[in-house]
Amino acid sequence: MRCLAKSRFASTAISQMRANMDTVITPERIELPPGAVLKLLGNWKDYQILSQQLGDRSSPRIKYRRGEILLMAPLPEHGRDASLLALIVIALLDHLNRMYESFTPITMSLPEISGIEPDFCFYIENCRAVVGKKRINWESDPPPDLAIEIDVTSYTDINDFLPYRVPEVWILKSNRLLIYRLQKESYVLTESSYFPNVREIVQQCLKMANEQTTSEVIKWLKNFLREQQGSIPNV
Repeated sequence: MRCLAKSRFASTAISQMRANMDTVITPERIELPPGAVLKLLGNWKDYQILSQQLGDRSSPRIKYRRGEILLMAPLPEHGRDASLLALIVIALLDHLNRMYESFTPITMSLPEISGIEPDFCFYIENCRAVVGKKRINWESDPPPDLAIEIDVTSYTDINDFLPYRVPEVWILKSNRLLIYRLQKESYVLTESSYFPNVREIVQQCLKMANEQTTSEVIKWLKNFLREQQGSIPNV
């Protein structure tokens, strides 16, 4: 690994570190306090070096856009909300008797263009295309049908998904579910193509999660759905 101290990437990191003494970016160590977002100038090689250094760590998260690298240390609510939202999707898919494959954590990358780490990805229409795969080639394999992101720290940008052409993206921001669908070359806010009324269901589950455990909320949802016959009702 080359020494990052010799690159413009490192000089930017050093200046950021002086502003926050809890942040450490060196060739040996990467540490950010919970909730911190750090933006650095950097190229694809810098991104690869940092990604290798982080390895399988869940924090900080790393993202690459052309010319810049973003690091983000999730807050506890990030993981809790991501888990809840994914479990809601799984309960709905099971209720509709839909096959799926899900991935978390997952790194999506296109060399020199983009690197992102959605909280969860679901293959629904294309689930058979990824059965048994240990690696996904983002240049030739189909994208996930649904990606989920929790945005607590303003780290998420819907346009980060454009290079991959993910058909549907959910972003949970300020306890509000934003549902985007790809239309031609841009994302538009709309309703889910898979789950009618899902926004109301998510809002109800989030409200309940303020006073109940995730397991209790999902148990309620499954019981609620069981009362229906193959459809997703209004809450």
